[in-house]
Amino acid sequence: MKADDTVFLDRDGVINADAPDYIKCWAEFHFIPGSLAAIARLTQAGLRVVIITNQSGVNRGLIPLTELKSIHHHLRQAVRDNGGRIADLFVCPHRPDQGCDCRKPKPGLILAARQRWGIALTRSVMVGDSATDILAGKAAGCGHTVLVQTGNGRSAARSLAEAEALPDHIAVDLDHAVKWILADIRRT
Repeated sequence: MKADDTVFLDRDGVINADAPDYIKCWAEFHFIPGSLAAIARLTQAGLRVVIITNQSGVNRGLIPLTELKSIHHHLRQAVRDNGGRIADLFVCPHRPDQGCDCRKPKPGLILAARQRWGIALTRSVMVGDSATDILAGKAAGCGHTVLVQTGNGRSAARSLAEAEALPDHIAVDLDHAVKWILADIRRT
C-alpha cells in the first residue's frame, strides 16, 4: 500500500462494539478501545478511510434512516476530534432476504466506493470482523483482507477456513490491524 490508498472498515465489531439487537441510537454506540487512535494513524499515514457497513435494522423498521445518519454524524465527529478522518461511509439498509447487490458478502458497496473515489482496489485493504466482510473484500478484488477478532472474528475465522477463503491477516483488533497495514506500507 501507498499513501492515498484506501482502507475499508466494517463498522460494528471493528470500530464499535456490536449489539445483537442492533445499534439504534448514539447512546448505544461504544467505541472498541484503540479504534479511534487506529483510524487517526491511518489518516496521518495519508490513507483514505471508508466505512462499509450492513445496517439492516433500517429496513427491519428498528432504526429510522434519520437516526442512522445521526449516529454516523457523531461517529465522524468523534473520529475528527481524535485526529482521524472518514472520507466516506457506504451503508446497505437491506435485509438479507431482499436480494440486493450491496449487502456484504456481495461487493456492491466497495464497488460503489471505487467508482466514487477512483480507488485502485488491488492496493486497498478490507478490515472486518465477519466472514461477510472478508468475502466482500475478496469479491471486490481488494489487495488484502484483514479479520479482526473483536465482534464476530473468532467464529468468522473458522467459517472462512472451512470455505478456504482465509484473510491475508488476522489481528486481535483494529489497532493491531492498522499496525500490520502500516508495516505493509513501509515494506513497499
